[in-house]
Amino acid sequence: MARRVFGGMRRLSVIVPIALMVILYSNGTGGAAPTDLHWSQDPGTHCKFVVPASLTSGPTFWIGACIDGKASGEGMLRRRDADRAGPAFFGRMKEGIPEIGVIDLAEGYRAGSFRDGDIGGGAEPDPQNRIDAFRMAAGAARSISVKYAAENNAGSAHLY
Repeated sequence: MARRVFGGMRRLSVIVPIALMVILYSNGTGGAAPTDLHWSQDPGTHCKFVVPASLTSGPTFWIGACIDGKASGEGMLRRRDADRAGPAFFGRMKEGIPEIGVIDLAEGYRAGSFRDGDIGGGAEPDPQNRIDAFRMAAGAARSISVKYAAENNAGSAHLY
């Protein structure tokens, strides 16, 4: 009897993690990129990315690394309206999808993690998430400034 009980318990240590992974992946939360995201690309570099909804539509440019054709790491998504700079996202991208950062809008800021197609979307993020988002955005702005300085573009380097 004891052999059957303890033998079954050993099998549980293998079965439970597998069952949990099956449940997570069948609910769509297992790490695959959501398929309903709207992908855009930088008109010049053709780097692909998902634009947070609060940037609205229009030509959007990525300044940062582009790995395997997708925006990656710290950087900035900037919407351009003809010759005018529009709203911008400063933060971290992973495989073309925003992770965390800040969107600088005319009426203020949206800060937090990327959720439901936008930065800081849904419920008000916890204070630490907002702090982390602003720290990430500050780091992204510094990297953009360094990039522009390396290109001898002092005006843009000073702006960021």
